[in-house]
Amino acid sequence: MTDLEFRPAIEADVAAIVELVTSAYRGDESREGWTTEADLIDGQRIDPLVLARDIRRPNSLVLLAHDDGQLVGCAHVAKADDTTGYFGMFAVRPGGQGVGLGKRILQYAEDLAADAWGITSMELTVIEPRLELIDFYVRRGYARTGEFREFPYGDDRFGVPLRDDLRMVVLRKELAAI
Repeated sequence: MTDLEFRPAIEADVAAIVELVTSAYRGDESREGWTTEADLIDGQRIDPLVLARDIRRPNSLVLLAHDDGQLVGCAHVAKADDTTGYFGMFAVRPGGQGVGLGKRILQYAEDLAADAWGITSMELTVIEPRLELIDFYVRRGYARTGEFREFPYGDDRFGVPLRDDLRMVVLRKELAAI
C-alpha cells in the first residue's frame, strides 16, 4: 500500500462510489470483508440521487481515497451544526479491509471536517447488530451516546431490511483541537 491520495468526489464519480459502497456492504462480494451487512439488509446501500445531492450540498463532502490510482475507500462528512459533524457512508473495498486503510480514511475525514468547519465533535450511526463495527469506532475514540435512531424501514433507497428489529446506535467522538 502506497500513500493514499484523497480528493473530494464530483457528480461524475457517483457510479464508482455506489459500486464501491455496495461491494463493501451488500451481496456476496461484501462477504470477502468484515463490513458486510448482507445478512441484515438486501438491495442498494446508497441511492445515486441521494449521493449526488450530498456531493452538491454546502457543508458536505464526499471524500474519495485512492491507492495507486484505484478507488479503495470513501466517506461522507457533513457539518451537522456549529460544533458537530456527521460521518457516514464509510466504505473500504473488501480486499483492502483489515490493513489500516479505514483507520487512515477516518482520521483524514475527522481532521478535514474539524479544519474546514471548526467542529469539535463527530457523530455517526451504526446498525445495532454490527457489534464488530461499533467496536472498531470505539477503538478510534467514539463512545455510545445512549441514543438510538429509527432504521428507515420502507425507504428502499437504503436497502431492504431482512429483519424487523434494526435500529441505529449513535456514537460520538470529541475531536482534538487543531
